[in-house]
Amino acid sequence: MAKRSLYDMDVAGRRVLVRVDFNIPIEQGVEAMKSYDQRLRATLPTINYLIDKGSRIILCSHLGRPGGKVVEELRLAPVGDRLAALLEHPVTSMSQIFGPDVETAISKMSIGDIILLENVRFDPGEEKNDLQFAQALARLADLFVMDAFAVAHRTHASTVGVTDFLPSAMGLLVEKEVKALGRVMESPQKPVAALMGGAKVSDKILIMENLLKKLDHLFIGGGMCATFIKALGFPTGASQVEEDQLEFAKDILKRATDQGIAIHMPRDLVVTSEFDPRPTQVQIVEFNQVLDGSYIMDIGPHGAMQFSVDLAKCKTIIWNGPMGVFEMPRYSAGTRAVAQAMARVPGATTVVGGGSTAEAVEAMGLTEKMTHVSTGGGASLEFLEGKELPGIAALADVQRDQGQLSDRNLI
Repeated sequence: MAKRSLYDMDVAGRRVLVRVDFNIPIEQGVEAMKSYDQRLRATLPTINYLIDKGSRIILCSHLGRPGGKVVEELRLAPVGDRLAALLEHPVTSMSQIFGPDVETAISKMSIGDIILLENVRFDPGEEKNDLQFAQALARLADLFVMDAFAVAHRTHASTVGVTDFLPSAMGLLVEKEVKALGRVMESPQKPVAALMGGAKVSDKILIMENLLKKLDHLFIGGGMCATFIKALGFPTGASQVEEDQLEFAKDILKRATDQGIAIHMPRDLVVTSEFDPRPTQVQIVEFNQVLDGSYIMDIGPHGAMQFSVDLAKCKTIIWNGPMGVFEMPRYSAGTRAVAQAMARVPGATTVVGGGSTAEAVEAMGLTEKMTHVSTGGGASLEFLEGKELPGIAALADVQRDQGQLSDRNLI
């Protein structure tokens, strides 16, 4: 059943509680936040829509992991200042989640006003999905909009519990995420490729299982390729190998081969004897000749070129996980190469999972060149694994007569 969209709700004049994800680095101040405000920018369509429709907007979010208590360094006021600058619209940041001061401020709201509640994780009831906490949030508003895809896999009071007490709907960001990720899972244009990277095979087991039946190409890079290299019987030096995932790696390789899926391992690798951003020596070796005591840090230049050429043949590309230790500039070339290759494929649907992969694409200025870059790390992973996300499942269903016109038809 399709979920109700923001476009399906009458929000004019209503108090609308919007769960957003403003969990961004704030340690270096508002100016430094400009480099990390993708999640704020992603919520602007929903907020601007509510402003245009004459709503009274109440935003709630978490920031960091305060553990159910007030942590001064994790207050949301600096984020509210950055949001106000992006919107070019005033944002009132509260120093409490609820209470008399919050209730008074909300009672005085005019059409188009925006209030940002304090960090919801300052209260232990948030992560426990506490009934009373959810009710207290719900009492502040008339409607609830879920626009925090990055925490849609969490069963918390502000993502799930509140839906028991307010009419609810997807925000425009969540709707965009669900449509984009759903499209590549349900009806991808062939050939379909999965580009898997990151540190651990164990993080990718379910997504690989779920995608395998849809794939024509499987690309394996990042730290996890060490486990696949060992599964093939080759040395991996000092690289981390998940011994308990070797049988899974062998099974995936066999099943992919049996299904006629083209398996792409990097021809060469960047290795060093020091896991350090400034090593004394870096070597390029064949993927099956990793030296004793060496760490695999990135796919090599020939491997990156090979991946780029083969990705260009695909019409749907799903990417989850960097090709190397991207946060160390010396080992970012492989990730950069495949990102640029994806951005150049004409007519292809390119979907980038959230987390470190999205951060890499954003850092390279390639976000607009991709079909979709997810704002959710764990949430996008679980969606692609085929799991139901509690924060979306809890929202109201909608049934629409065929041909019915709503604001969604106008975009």
